[in-house]
Amino acid sequence: MSYEFITVERDGPVTLFTLNRPEVMNACHSPMHFEMDDAINKFAADPEQWVGIITGAGDRAFSAGNDLKWQASGGERKSPASGFAGIATRFDLNKPMIAAVNGVAMGGGFEIALACDLIIASDNAVFALPEPRVGLAALAGGLHRLPRAIGVKRAMGMILTARRVSAREGYDLGFVNEVTTPADLMATARKAAATIGECSPMSIRASKEAVMKGLDEPSLEAALRNQAKYESVSALFRSEDLIEGPLAFAQKRPPVWKGR
Repeated sequence: MSYEFITVERDGPVTLFTLNRPEVMNACHSPMHFEMDDAINKFAADPEQWVGIITGAGDRAFSAGNDLKWQASGGERKSPASGFAGIATRFDLNKPMIAAVNGVAMGGGFEIALACDLIIASDNAVFALPEPRVGLAALAGGLHRLPRAIGVKRAMGMILTARRVSAREGYDLGFVNEVTTPADLMATARKAAATIGECSPMSIRASKEAVMKGLDEPSLEAALRNQAKYESVSALFRSEDLIEGPLAFAQKRPPVWKGR
C-alpha cells in the first residue's frame, strides 16, 4: 500500500512514522487513520522491526488532532478498529512506541502521543485536550490515559479547563519523558530507540505487556500471579534471547539478540 498522508522510513530495527499533512498542522482525517493503521500493522508483524517512532512533518505541529474542517465539509469520519491514527485503541501492540513531539499536540494529536510508551518533546511543543471548547470530548483515549499517566487531580486540571501545557510543564506533570530543542528532537528520539534496541526485544515486549496488562489486574497479587500467562512473557521464556543474554554475560561480550 502506498501512502499519501504519512511517510514510513526504516532504519535498522527502527520504524519512523511521520504524519504528513503539514499544510493543516498534520491534523488527522479518515484516510490518514487507515494509512496509519496499515503501516502499524506491518510494523507489528515485521520481526525485524523492534521500535517505532511517531512524529509530524514540518516544524509547527506534531498533530493538531481531528481535522474539523474536513469533518465540517462532509468528509467521512470512519476509522479502523485500531482507532485514531491507527493507535488510539490498539491494545495488542507489544513493541515500544516513541512520540517525538515537534510542536503542537492538540486533542487527538495529544492522544496519539499518550498512546505511545515514551514522549520526547521539543521545547516548543504544546499539549492540550481542547475538545470542550468546540463542543466535543477527548474520547480517543485522552480522558483515560492522561489520568493514568499523571493522576486524576492533575489530569482534571487540564481536561476541565482545556488549557495548554508547555513541554516543560508536561515534564513536570509527568507525561513527558524528556525535553530537548527542536534541532535535537529526532536525534534524541533515535537515541532513545537505540538504547531500547540494546536490550532484548523479547524482554522489552514482555516488559511492556506485563506493565500494561498488570495495570488492569484487580490487585498487585493478581498481576504477579497472572503475568506468566501473558503472551509476550511466555514467548520470552521460549526464546533464543533467554539463552543468549546470560551466555553473553558469562562470556563477557555484547549479546546478539535474535528477537525470537
